[in-house]
Amino acid sequence: MPLPSRPLRKLGFLTIGLFDGDDPGRGHESTLEIIELGERLGFDSAWLRHRHLQYGISSPVAVLAAASQRTRRIELGTAVTPVGWENPMRLAEDLATVDILSGGRLNPGVSVGPPMHYEQVKDALYPDTADAEDFGYGRVERLLDFVRGKPATDFSGVEGFEVFSDRVQPHSPGLGRRMWYGGGSLRSARWAGEHGMNFLTSSVVKAEESEDFAEVQLSHVRAFRSAHPDGERARVSQGLVVIPTDSATPAQRATYEEYARKRLPRTATPQGPARMMFAPDLVGTSDEIAERLYAQAAFQEIDEVAFALPFTFAHEDYVQILTDIATRLGPALGWQPAA
Repeated sequence: MPLPSRPLRKLGFLTIGLFDGDDPGRGHESTLEIIELGERLGFDSAWLRHRHLQYGISSPVAVLAAASQRTRRIELGTAVTPVGWENPMRLAEDLATVDILSGGRLNPGVSVGPPMHYEQVKDALYPDTADAEDFGYGRVERLLDFVRGKPATDFSGVEGFEVFSDRVQPHSPGLGRRMWYGGGSLRSARWAGEHGMNFLTSSVVKAEESEDFAEVQLSHVRAFRSAHPDGERARVSQGLVVIPTDSATPAQRATYEEYARKRLPRTATPQGPARMMFAPDLVGTSDEIAERLYAQAAFQEIDEVAFALPFTFAHEDYVQILTDIATRLGPALGWQPAA
């Protein structure tokens, strides 16, 4: 097995969270237990993905607020919050509040673009302003300004018995440096770098200058860092789907291999009008997965990951996968668990 160009410094995981519509509490409890397990295993971070009008986590910030009270060390992130569904000022208040509650462990990841199925949801989401809403980068710029403490109004001071601030409260000074942008294009990578954000690159990218997934992802990493004030020190986290099978039962192994097999055809060519490309899911022993990662061009230039847990698996499957990642795959990548 080749040696990594740099040891893996931070190991995280991403989960979508699932629940039965008739019993949502059980699914949310499972997600919280998985985050607690991640902390015990020494993971550096746990990330939640938004799912609106689905049977997944629709409010990661609220779930992370709960997780912040059940953990003490692990960093907590969103990957990602689509800000087209959000009011930037209100979101800034929620993020700062959870960051304070967590002791400065929040890592909010965001993205731009219209909400999914916008024509079907716009009347519920923006009944009076649907055609006037701006879903571009300006929405994230507003969020960054509020999080970083820029004035939200020209009014402050005392009015009667109440005291007003001209900036979002609470203000968490370190949060602005922990804002991430989830991007799949060269433009997004450059924009995130220019605005001093961190960069989340996942298993989905846009086929622009190439149809080789690894080449495209590497170009995004380099474009981001070339535009960022911190240059090569700018933080990038890669999120691929990895499923180690070291301690899996035969039944689990069969389930994992079938999951990856069904999803493999979409990785052959760019998909849809946007020409989106998908990375293959990595299934196998930790040594096999590590070897495939070392051969991946973008992985060779990063030292942080947030491996994505597959959708629709059972709680015990996630326990097995996370345990193998922390105890076998992570060490094979040069990572050491947090104390």
